[in-house]
Amino acid sequence: MKPKIKPKNNCYSSGPCAKHPGYSLNELKDTPLGRSHRSALGKGKLAESINRTKEILGLPPDYLVGIVPASDTGAFEMAMWSLLGPRGVDVFVWESFSKGWATDIQAQLKLENVRVFEEDYGKLPDLSQADFDNDVVFVWNGTTSGVKIPNGDWIPDNRKGLTLCDATSAIFAMDIPYDKLDVITYSWQKVLGGEAAHGILILSPRSVERIKNYSPPWPMPKIFRMMKKGKFNEGIFKGSTINTPSMLANEDYLAALSWAESVGGLKGLIQRSNSNLKVFEDFVDKNDWIDFLAESKEIRSNTSVCFSLDLPEDKIKAMVKLLADEGVAYDCGSYRAAPPGLRFWCGATVDKQDIEIITQWLEWAYHEVK
Repeated sequence: MKPKIKPKNNCYSSGPCAKHPGYSLNELKDTPLGRSHRSALGKGKLAESINRTKEILGLPPDYLVGIVPASDTGAFEMAMWSLLGPRGVDVFVWESFSKGWATDIQAQLKLENVRVFEEDYGKLPDLSQADFDNDVVFVWNGTTSGVKIPNGDWIPDNRKGLTLCDATSAIFAMDIPYDKLDVITYSWQKVLGGEAAHGILILSPRSVERIKNYSPPWPMPKIFRMMKKGKFNEGIFKGSTINTPSMLANEDYLAALSWAESVGGLKGLIQRSNSNLKVFEDFVDKNDWIDFLAESKEIRSNTSVCFSLDLPEDKIKAMVKLLADEGVAYDCGSYRAAPPGLRFWCGATVDKQDIEIITQWLEWAYHEVK
């Protein structure tokens, strides 16, 4: 039967993601609109975002956090263009974004000593193939495949190369061993449901030393430069951004961080995502027409959950359209380069009750289109 109750929040996109429960534009009333981002007030607001990020995540005290242009993409490109080159590079690929990093390393930076380890959607490459005398590039969570790295045990502490991790749909939702990572990037729009266009770049002391002592042979766009007049630009990591940021978007991020604190900080955020995933797991266990794209539970994402269905592609598209037409689930189709199926965001900003409700609609919609 057609369900009678609809989710309070029908936004299940994997980016931009749902705003946090109870979100209101009134939370942005203290935005310093019309003020320079280089004023004491503006720099103070940006520094507050940096300092609260460090505190909530529990980053090592000697790691640096900076706000950079162009979302997670800009942050990760900035890291690759600034750091890669002096060593060989191992790249692990199992979905579209990691594939993009491999392409840029080979086709844009044109590095020669590159090894790419690739697996199909739903699978994780054999991480033991990594040579840590090289720099190693990977995503922590495959946003478009629903496949995550289960832990950091495969990364040694005595590595010679750097580890560059795109963590955009994982950080704030998964246990990540920061000391295993030399570069961590993410965007505000994912797990915390912030606004787009700004990226976060986190650097270990080892990566900072690389930047100070290595000059890339290629021209460096201004928005990628972390050296200024021959010295490392520490101001980027204290609130002095390279270009003009949106103070409104920054205020929105601060509001998201306040909400994160209200639900128990990092531990609470992870618990919310895990509880949401558990609802989907119970639903899949009870229905043989739907399954996770991830081939095992160990590598199953608790944020960007991807499903395969026993339906042809046209029926899946009809199901996605039906859910949208009913106003119960928007943007829940699989990523355009992924196998046909469904993708639901179940990160911390989504309430468990809404996941429970949407499973009822999934069952109804499946039988309607079948």
